Amino acid sequence: MKTLHIEMGRHRLGGTMQVYYLMRGLRARGEPAVLVCARGGDLHRLAEADGLNLRAVDFAGDIDLRFIWRLAAILRAERPDVIHIHSRRGADTLGLLAAKLTGIGKVVLSRRVDDPVKPGWLTRLRYVTLPDRVVTVSKGIARVLIEAGVPAEGIRQVYSAIDFRAYQSALDVAQARAKLDLPAGVPVLVVIAQLIPRKGHRFLLQALPRIRAVHPDTQVLFVGEGAEEATLRGAVSAAGLDGCVRFLGYRNDIGDILRACDVLVHPATMEGFANVAMQAMASGIPVVSSAVGGMPESVRHEVTGLLVPPQDPAALADALLRLLGDPALRQRLGAQGREIVEREFNTDAMVEGNLAVYRELLGGGRA
Repeated sequence: MKTLHIEMGRHRLGGTMQVYYLMRGLRARGEPAVLVCARGGDLHRLAEADGLNLRAVDFAGDIDLRFIWRLAAILRAERPDVIHIHSRRGADTLGLLAAKLTGIGKVVLSRRVDDPVKPGWLTRLRYVTLPDRVVTVSKGIARVLIEAGVPAEGIRQVYSAIDFRAYQSALDVAQARAKLDLPAGVPVLVVIAQLIPRKGHRFLLQALPRIRAVHPDTQVLFVGEGAEEATLRGAVSAAGLDGCVRFLGYRNDIGDILRACDVLVHPATMEGFANVAMQAMASGIPVVSSAVGGMPESVRHEVTGLLVPPQDPAALADALLRLLGDPALRQRLGAQGREIVEREFNTDAMVEGNLAVYRELLGGGRA
């Protein structure tokens, strides 16, 4: 069984890393697989350095219609049994059209976000007519599709995974804090997400006055880049929080950053299944997250972290104050999170879940 995987994301984000883990897992199992990725992007560099079988192509963006013909040529040359389209936005639509044009292989489409989907013929074309199966990374995303009229029998759910070992920092807490120039003994909260509105950074900023009234030396780290950076920096300055909130930009040393922190905060308004929550769990720190999308499937309330209503700074402050005031609770939730992510969200489970979908399509039974 030969599979071909399409991921045109240029940056080392959660979805891109899932494809990288999947390709490595398929190779380890002796399963022939080809990766089609954007030339010069992070995934291209990672896959090339790892010796993965890849075809790097030029991709000018979501309306690059010439990509259809470039991809069709690759499909005809490779002739895979299964084509798995991982990208979102334009690249997935273009990939679906290229697969349809060639008529080669069964087609699997991944969906990693819980953005609203409008019922209608376009939704049916994208999620029913063109792909043979849709794979969602959480039950929450599957519900969004089903509510939009996509038949449940065409959807399979396979959780995202992380490389557990990648988040076992070699540093102790003191070393990790020294690396980030953080004082010993102060509470440290971290948000690791793109700086875009739906990630909800503003709600943590609104919760901070209550938190700092109890813990005045609290430090907050924003890790990531995005279009809302200038707005967030302005809000931080306007609230007089410049000495409290730091913007670290895009980082590759997430394991070391998490080791320095007490709580990961994920106040998103929408979220399919945040890989960063699993990263925090692997690092042994608890998570406070909005109860949106697929988040309750990884951040289990009172087990691996605390869930709060979305867009509710007061509830967010309450949850964070509870954790900051109870080191034993933080330790318990962190330890349970580490056990759960190692047992349930490992790369082997993710690879086998996708393989089951491929085998089902090729006549091997229900995934």
